[in-house]
Amino acid sequence: MRVSAKVDYALRAIVELAAAPPGLVKAERLATAQEIPLKFLENILLELRRAEIVASQRGAEGGYRLAKSAEDVSVADVIRAVEGPIATVRGARPEDVEYTGAAAPLRDVWIDLRTSMRGVLEETSLADLVERSRV
Repeated sequence: MRVSAKVDYALRAIVELAAAPPGLVKAERLATAQEIPLKFLENILLELRRAEIVASQRGAEGGYRLAKSAEDVSVADVIRAVEGPIATVRGARPEDVEYTGAAAPLRDVWIDLRTSMRGVLEETSLADLVERSRV
């Protein structure tokens, strides 16, 4: 599995947000805490807002907060919000890929791989990650 910079930054920022005390957190604080370029982070936060994972408030006292509880947001939710489907083969769903001859079983491998990845990513919540960071 290849994790893009965008997914890495999104997850680092959202876990930082989940670990913050209740209230609004400025994008600058998230960017500084996780060493993420601010402009890139602002675009990621916009996508997370569109996916209703974060909520924002404008103004001098504005910032970001989780729109749902940390227990209700999975790593998979964040990945899908910023990049789309968890696993594709050349941009297609594994079920839609067709191979011939000796390569035919590859389709089942891709489906099994996606199922395994989904299991880990969907079962790991932001709350789980925050808890792990405190150990």
